[in-house]
Amino acid sequence: MAVIAAAASVTALGLFAAACGTGGTGARDEGPAHASAVAGASPPPSPSDSYRRVDAVALLRHDPAVSASVKRDLKPCNGDDYPVDVSYGDLTGGAVSDVVVNVLTCADAVGVGSYVYRDENGAYKNVFRSEESPVYAEIVQGVLTVTKQVYRRGDPISRPSGEDVIPYRWKAGRFAQGKPVHNDYSKSVGEDATPAPDN
Repeated sequence: MAVIAAAASVTALGLFAAACGTGGTGARDEGPAHASAVAGASPPPSPSDSYRRVDAVALLRHDPAVSASVKRDLKPCNGDDYPVDVSYGDLTGGAVSDVVVNVLTCADAVGVGSYVYRDENGAYKNVFRSEESPVYAEIVQGVLTVTKQVYRRGDPISRPSGEDVIPYRWKAGRFAQGKPVHNDYSKSVGEDATPAPDN
């Protein structure tokens, strides 16, 4: 029995040595451990970590850069529902998310003003303004993207002929305009098809 046990031990040792000598890397063949699985690792920051909600209407009313006409027309459409869209995101590389505010008309949701506010020492400063209606600003992959609809003679307010899309990037403490892109809209989309005449 002792001989059998010894032979079994030698065989097991030989198999172990052979496995280690095949050129494998052991646990590394499975890839590195996920960061969240490492002891003591903290989860990645949430987008809300640098997000600070603002009262956009108050911000606009107290901003001397906002025109008197936009302030005068800044009234609720229904109850306390103001025609204001607000977005938060990183445009200027600050510690706190930047704020993009669009002011629209109640009747047609046409943009009458777009603004960007940047946190500076706990207070928001206006760093971008466009009041050439119709206008709408968005954050697209970290770039301020301003869309201006284009109307030609005879276009109804609900059917512009196209749009100009203008990117702005934060450089040296201000937004620098990039190359605009023009898009023409199809006039056939949404129109009722005209029936063929009977012969």
